[in-house]
Amino acid sequence: MSDTELPELPELPRGIALAWGVAADPQRGPKREMSVEKIVAAAVELADAEGLGAVSMAAVAAKLGFTPMSLYRYVTAKDDLLLLMQEEATGLPPDEHREQEGWQAKLRALFDAQVQHYLAHPWILSLPITGSPITPNSSAWLDAGLTALAETPLNESERLAVALAVTGEARWYGQVSAGYTEQARSSGLSQAEVAARESALFDQVITADEYPSLRRAIDAGVFTAEDDPFRFAMERIFDGVDAYIAGLDRGEPHAVEQDWIDVEDADVAGDKKVREARKAVREAEKALRAARKNERVVLRDARQRVEGARARG
Repeated sequence: MSDTELPELPELPRGIALAWGVAADPQRGPKREMSVEKIVAAAVELADAEGLGAVSMAAVAAKLGFTPMSLYRYVTAKDDLLLLMQEEATGLPPDEHREQEGWQAKLRALFDAQVQHYLAHPWILSLPITGSPITPNSSAWLDAGLTALAETPLNESERLAVALAVTGEARWYGQVSAGYTEQARSSGLSQAEVAARESALFDQVITADEYPSLRRAIDAGVFTAEDDPFRFAMERIFDGVDAYIAGLDRGEPHAVEQDWIDVEDADVAGDKKVREARKAVREAEKALRAARKNERVVLRDARQRVEGARARG
């Protein structure tokens, strides 16, 4: 390749090309009222009403009054449909975040809005994360987070790290909240009643001998408290970033965190001998936990016998 010759760019996958509106138009048949937009809207309605498991090419086609084959003229694979559904349900960031003063207020508004999106479309949380957002709406959310930090002394990598922290906390918040909402819907209980039932179940099985810290938390009523642990965590992240920014303003150097967690190669993790060795480790750990539990029971009984003998003596 010559000095002036540019490397060939990879072709956009069809789902991403459809999201950006740059995919080749399908060869339209007689049913010209069909469109990618209508297919995606129908699929989102199905997922919102019945969950992601209800979405299939056949189900979407039936909802629109067409045959599955007619859909494949527009969306050639279900994975592409799922990508477009996620893009549609994600929407654009609310304009209100731009009206906030300061990076924290802007990010807080984006955090709240993302959580609400997950609660409105909880099936999004079932979709796997396959890489960085490359679709327009997902890119707009990331761009909004970076823009909120544009006036800070953070460098570009640090701004991305903070934006990802906000997105990740919002996703986790949405996942747990959506789970409680679904439990409340299916059981007929209020969310407060679901939390109380969960606390009661923990109360039955968590002992101070085996799980001392968790037992103290249960006794303190953490599972029925009105405190919002996710917002607390988000605010503490903001506090840490604010302190870091203050250090940069004082002339302190940017932190350098280059050691990524060592992610194991998929071929290694899938090796039969590796799987067997790890299974043996899990079984040994299980046996060790059982032995330690038995030890605690024996010690407790021994103490009770000693105390009883002392009381009688």
